[in-house]
Amino acid sequence: MRTALLCFSLLVFILLVVSDAFIPWYQQLRSVVTVNQGLVQAGPKSAISTSLFSTTEETSSTPTDSSSSTETNDRGLLKRDRYVATNRFAVRSGKEAKFEQRWATRKSRLAELDGFKYFHLMRRVKLQDDDSNSNDDKKTVVYDGGTDKESRQGNYVSFTIWQRKSDFSAWRKGDAFKEAHGGTSIGAFLSTMVNSALVLQGPPRPAFYDGLLVQSLPPKEIPETVDGWRNMVEVADGVNTLPTECFVACNQFYVPQENAAAFEQRWAQRESKLKDCEGFVAFTMMRRDGQQKGHGTVPMDENEPTYVSTTIWKDKASFDKWRSGSAFSQAHGQQSSSGGGGPPASGAQPLWSRPPQPVFYEGTLVITKEEGA
Repeated sequence: MRTALLCFSLLVFILLVVSDAFIPWYQQLRSVVTVNQGLVQAGPKSAISTSLFSTTEETSSTPTDSSSSTETNDRGLLKRDRYVATNRFAVRSGKEAKFEQRWATRKSRLAELDGFKYFHLMRRVKLQDDDSNSNDDKKTVVYDGGTDKESRQGNYVSFTIWQRKSDFSAWRKGDAFKEAHGGTSIGAFLSTMVNSALVLQGPPRPAFYDGLLVQSLPPKEIPETVDGWRNMVEVADGVNTLPTECFVACNQFYVPQENAAAFEQRWAQRESKLKDCEGFVAFTMMRRDGQQKGHGTVPMDENEPTYVSTTIWKDKASFDKWRSGSAFSQAHGQQSSSGGGGPPASGAQPLWSRPPQPVFYEGTLVITKEEGA
């Protein structure tokens, strides 16, 4: 049986080789070999300098109570509270349920690893206007393909929060990473590559961030895990998408290097009452770690945000209630927002090169520690 599966995988792999669809997958395979050899890939010419948007400093006492730190380094940048690893996927139309099924049934022991804090898989959505009214809380959530070249966010994103960057690095170099990504044998690797090529439009696009100004509450309910991963085999049928378990509101900021410190301080000094809001789960201002290397990683270019505010809510109703309430008005100076952490108070000068761009997600496959993110 194994021989037959391997032969079939090789046959499909050969068919992909002679098609245009193979090109990005060859590049991904080449990147794996390159990383294993310890080489550094050259980035595209359009890549921007990211030396300022990366720091090796952790807070002097890494938060363990789900609160944030405002310590800064010698460049005036905030020291990170957490490390956030994401991977962006462009899933082919009609393959969404299959993609989610692969995640739900994969072999992983993520929740058992040192330094792990939180995980969910996000599918991109948009808030569809209702012609009968204009209230935000009346907008319906509609799946968003999200494959536009401008945002490069894809329509699915895996989102993992680690206590420290060193915890993430230890996971990526260990056996748990290989098990989760089909790297235990050449047959498993080829099978993973072939299945991915049939479901995805091109290889995944990793993006890594320093998690700043973290706020988080202990979850009221903790989803059950088996051997470190969610047990959703019976729910993941490959026909229907998985149940929505949270709502995620992000705002993408395009901040030049010279404004980075001022931008961070503006956020650090603002008053936040998120923890007092019903349905609030976690918040982090994510600063792009542009120097992180690894499997499939390419330098960020000028069309990618340097900061992303990310707020996790229990559901969209909780997000709507916050956005229509006084906590939102006080934090945003009565300005209209476009998602989970918008512009600073009225009267302050913008520090970004273009207006912030909102993006929304539904989260599923939530895994969390008892203390929260």
